[in-house]
Amino acid sequence: SLWHSPELLSDIQDGYSVSGHLLVCFSSGYFIHDSLDIIFNHQSRSSWEYLVHHAMAISAFVSLIITGRFLVAAMLLLLVEVSNIFLTVRMLLKMSNVPSPALYEANKYVNLVMYFVFRLAPQSYLTWYFLRYVEVQGQGAFLTANLLLLDAMILMYFSRLLRSDFFPSLRKGSAGRDVDGEKFLID
Repeated sequence: SLWHSPELLSDIQDGYSVSGHLLVCFSSGYFIHDSLDIIFNHQSRSSWEYLVHHAMAISAFVSLIITGRFLVAAMLLLLVEVSNIFLTVRMLLKMSNVPSPALYEANKYVNLVMYFVFRLAPQSYLTWYFLRYVEVQGQGAFLTANLLLLDAMILMYFSRLLRSDFFPSLRKGSAGRDVDGEKFLID
């Protein structure tokens, strides 16, 4: 959507495209489906962070769909899905215990770059934009609060990623146990 209509970037608040609208609708459906899958498969306890993230995304996206405002902001936030490719490859490599660590090492650095480019940069820009230009009432306040909570989650995940892939010695607690427990999301 942004590739075909780069002029949308000049109007984050009121820019509109049919393809962008459909993207947000489809993504909302995905978040709803994934949330229900987590709940129905009794994974709520181990995946509560995903459920919180999905609830925030669903509520924000539904407000965008209803009002038609901030669609471009949602499109920018969906850029984070590009970095999920490398996070998923990372997870698959860890699960498969690939004998050659070279592939994991290469993905580790690509993943770090993609995290910066497609997660931290758009999130930082939108947070700055909302804090500077968006009204602090109604939908603007609601979306700003959502952004700030997402900022905290993204930074927490980034910290976990750095500890796991780049500073593994920081992961051990005083008893020699992983500080983060057994959750694969953290590993």
